Amino acid sequence: MAFAVEALASSPAFFTAVLSYARGMVAMYKESPRLASIFASQQRWLMAQSGLALHHDRTPGDPSSGLYTGRFVDYVVANEIASRNTAASFVQEMVAYRFARYAAVQPNKRNRPLEPTETALDYVWKWLGAHLAILDALDGRLRIATLSDEPGRFGRLQAEIAHALVGNDRVRRPGPTFDLFTWVNSGGVVMDDLFSRIATFDPQAERLSIGPVSPGDLSERFMISKTHLKRIFDKAAQLGSLEWERSPARGKVWLSQAFAREYWDYQAEKFALIDRAFETVFQATADRVTPVLYERAPAFT
Repeated sequence: MAFAVEALASSPAFFTAVLSYARGMVAMYKESPRLASIFASQQRWLMAQSGLALHHDRTPGDPSSGLYTGRFVDYVVANEIASRNTAASFVQEMVAYRFARYAAVQPNKRNRPLEPTETALDYVWKWLGAHLAILDALDGRLRIATLSDEPGRFGRLQAEIAHALVGNDRVRRPGPTFDLFTWVNSGGVVMDDLFSRIATFDPQAERLSIGPVSPGDLSERFMISKTHLKRIFDKAAQLGSLEWERSPARGKVWLSQAFAREYWDYQAEKFALIDRAFETVFQATADRVTPVLYERAPAFT
């Protein structure tokens, strides 16, 4: 059985593991900032997942299936992820940065199927592996080993996850402060960085200390303009989600319990969704056990 959202959303062990996961996401960004930036905002993350899902949903012998610019744009617009122009520009950007390419075999002159490059697929493997590692650490199952034994199921698993993400309103709109960060390019990884700084998690604390934060350093590391970053922090402070020791934006920073709960609930929904997708794809081979949260989950590194 897959984890229930409620079990993850009420487990301090899960949230502690998620803080380690956040550190892993920041490290992945450092390794490949250009590629990781695709996943660093909600809109671009959903478009990337959607494009991969259309590619993995293709039916051999059916030239109308698969990833085409037109099909991608239609899917993105139908699911209210972005406008037609934004979706079309995203495809062009992915090709320009060599994260996607036109397939060598073209079914006809009018339709030009696209496919992800090895670089893009490798990143998504790592992204998925980070999530499966947390789930394995929580209940002792062997999801990563199962996927490694049957890598041919990766495409179906990714597509299952992507369509579920797109259709889940609690993943797409977790709360006002979360939305504030994730709808700005690189805002998602900035938020991960803030939570990755929590050394000890106390679920009862009204606010969580993350130590000194330098907006200038964040701006440089995550390729986000100082103006955008200042606007995000100012609005987060107005919402009571983020508090600076000194003004303007200097010294130690505290995150509110409400902000932590938004982040926690989002991660719980996402991890439960990924676990359900894994259960669906690997139901014949995965261990059929009821997941039980360990009191203290090993950290993901």
